[in-house]
Amino acid sequence: MARCPGSSILMSSPGTSSNPPVGPTRTEEDALAHLQRLIASDPKATNWHLMLDNLNIHQSESLVRWVAQQEGIAAEALGIKGKSGILQSMESRAAFLHDPTHQVVSYFTPKHVSWMNQVEIWLSILVRKLLKRGNFPSLDNLRDQILAFIAYYNRTMAKPIKWTYTGLV
Repeated sequence: MARCPGSSILMSSPGTSSNPPVGPTRTEEDALAHLQRLIASDPKATNWHLMLDNLNIHQSESLVRWVAQQEGIAAEALGIKGKSGILQSMESRAAFLHDPTHQVVSYFTPKHVSWMNQVEIWLSILVRKLLKRGNFPSLDNLRDQILAFIAYYNRTMAKPIKWTYTGLV
C-alpha cells in the first residue's frame, strides 16, 4: 500500500466526537478499531449491516477473528491465513463476513464499479466546499475542519437518500 506523508484518510461511516471517521492511515488495525468503536457506539443495536468496498483491510484476518469472537466461534475453527479454513483467502474471509446469521454482516460492492455513488457525491461536495480552497497548516487542523464541515453539512444540507436499486433477483 502506498503512503502519502501528511495525508489523512476519511472513512465514510457515521462518526462521533469519540469516533471520528478521519485518521492518518488506513491499516487493518485502523479499520478494525473504527468498526469496533462504531458498533460499541450503539449497544442496543442487535445487528449491523456494513457496506464496504473491496479494500483488503475490509476482509482482514483481524476483522474475521473479531467477528468470530463476537459470534462465539473458537479461534481454532478459523484455520490458518493463506493455508486453510475461513482464513485461507480473501474470498473465504469475505464469505464468512457476509454470513447473514452474524451480528455484524458485511456487504462488499462489486469489483471494478463505482463503490458507492452516494458517498462519492458527498466526497465531491467536501472537496468543492472545503478542501479545494482550504488552508490546513497541520493534520490536526485538517481533521478539525473536516469534522466541522461534517457537522455543518448534517445540520444544513443533509437529506435522506432514496435507494432505488433493489439488487439482483
